[in-house]
Amino acid sequence: MKFVKKNNAKLFEASKACRVFEYQLGYKDIEGVAAKITGRYPDKGFCVNEISRELGYVIEGQGKVVINDTEISLNTGDLVCIDPNEKFFWEGNFTLFLPCTPAWNPNQHKFVE
Repeated sequence: MKFVKKNNAKLFEASKACRVFEYQLGYKDIEGVAAKITGRYPDKGFCVNEISRELGYVIEGQGKVVINDTEISLNTGDLVCIDPNEKFFWEGNFTLFLPCTPAWNPNQHKFVE
């Protein structure tokens, strides 16, 4: 069993519009983050996770995710799964919980136009 208190989560600013709390479990096959989106992430274009699958659960708020060419409206309680190599961006004012499998790694997170 692993347990991480909020005050032990690592906070980092992915951009002006995306603050992330990373709950480091030490596993290679799964991790979880809470992300607060207040605008658009990334600022332009798309991002792609080459390896990880992201499961996004909207804790509160509303907005959208655009995956490839499909726009999906998001509201509190909605869930979306982004598969590896799908290009996407988030936009709105909402908080997400994002488990990633395998564990997210910055080396496999790319920005594309």
